[in-house]
Amino acid sequence: MQTLIFVYNANSGKWNGYMDMMHKIFSPKTYPCHLCDITYGIFTIRESWQSFIEKLEVPLRFLHKDEWEAEFDLKDELPAIFKQDEKGVEVWIDRPTMEQLDLEGLKALILKKLEVESKQ
Repeated sequence: MQTLIFVYNANSGKWNGYMDMMHKIFSPKTYPCHLCDITYGIFTIRESWQSFIEKLEVPLRFLHKDEWEAEFDLKDELPAIFKQDEKGVEVWIDRPTMEQLDLEGLKALILKKLEVESKQ
């Protein structure tokens, strides 16, 4: 079975979270994590995203950049979504694609890709 790994272009930890929050408030156009931006508001996860991920019937993991780099020796551009299965880990939705999507577009693309893969 595959697992989807969502990797934020932000480091873990309270201090980094605080700095990200300030960045979103004071300079949103230069905020480097589009995945963070569309799935989280200033303080909390967006309700529609929370509801969406709870309904997905595939295992999910969410990692920050530093956690990703510590666990996997991959240097792909972030944010991105990866697929992990018995063959290994590969990019599933890359950064350039991610940056073109709003939240509804991301949800639609995830559902479409899962549907296509379920038919293979």
